[in-house]
Amino acid sequence: MKICVIGQGYIGLPTAILFSQNGCEVVGVDINEKVVSSLNKGILTIEEEGLGESLKNTINSGHYVAKSHPEEADAYIITVPTPYIKDSFECDLSYVVSACNSILPYLKKGNVVIVESTIAPLSMKNVIKPLFEKEGYEIGSDLYLAHCPERVLPGNLVYELINNNRIVGGITKECASNAADVYKIFVKGNVIETSAEVAEMSKCMENTFRDVNIALANELVKVSNKLGVDALEVIEIANQHPRVNLHQPGPGVGGHCLAIDPYFIYALAPQEARLIKLSRDINSSMPSFVAEKTNKIFEKYNDKSNNIISIFGLSYKGNSDDDRESPSYEIISLLEKDYEIRIYDPHIPEKSLSFEDAINDSSLILILTDH
Repeated sequence: MKICVIGQGYIGLPTAILFSQNGCEVVGVDINEKVVSSLNKGILTIEEEGLGESLKNTINSGHYVAKSHPEEADAYIITVPTPYIKDSFECDLSYVVSACNSILPYLKKGNVVIVESTIAPLSMKNVIKPLFEKEGYEIGSDLYLAHCPERVLPGNLVYELINNNRIVGGITKECASNAADVYKIFVKGNVIETSAEVAEMSKCMENTFRDVNIALANELVKVSNKLGVDALEVIEIANQHPRVNLHQPGPGVGGHCLAIDPYFIYALAPQEARLIKLSRDINSSMPSFVAEKTNKIFEKYNDKSNNIISIFGLSYKGNSDDDRESPSYEIISLLEKDYEIRIYDPHIPEKSLSFEDAINDSSLILILTDH
């Protein structure tokens, strides 16, 4: 089987490599010429343990090549970003639509087209499906269209791509069945067939569930701070209850999923999704809370004659170079007006000082990422 994977980032590249390792002929497509050039030289463009060696092996086997444009294939998998529109909180489908348009000249009857990018509920039905129908394709008989959202954790991508259960949401049952057959090439977890609408909502709700629970922990921190109570001890003791599992608080929520996907639901049903929006507001307020706490520490212990602060961690999660939507950047922006900021993150060396330079003469170290 020949597979074309559109987008060679954190999801698209390991997905392409796994298909190629399992005997498929794979074309990894990316509009960034530097990414294409690096990948074809066997140079990894994302940080993921063990993936670099796999990339070199698949290139040497002849099963993988990176290109800046699609080719004719049996299946197309779209793994491009889906940001949100800040004024309306709606899902920005422009990259997905552009990717769909890019494969139109190469499509033939019987192809499978899969959108892995996280999208708002009803996007497949209202936006993606009409795009292909306009070209004369009958979805479910001569073109098989499905939404199969990724649900993996950076730093453990390959293991989770193979072993996690996968949702395959087809426009029709035939679409789901054909798309499921594609994933069964390498997925060892259960491949769950459902409708596109259920797949869309399931992925958005998975991340919303986590965002809401993190917001509860972060709100506990704010309340405890006001009352002079140790929030971390509260969480530790409360979690000894057999039916309680409070999450850990943090400086905010980052990443391309948790900080964005809840908005996709809220934009479609703002009156009904009030808890979802409130949770987003709470988590988005945490960088300001961290900055305010920092100012109070300086007021109490330092006369600001030495105003150097060391920031440890730019990525949004530990042991990763993924800094998309990282709260660290907002915290830095809030503090750099009054302090000299020195950044250290060994996973993002191009934006980091050395460890020694970052801590030299520093008055305060803020550990924002759990590397």
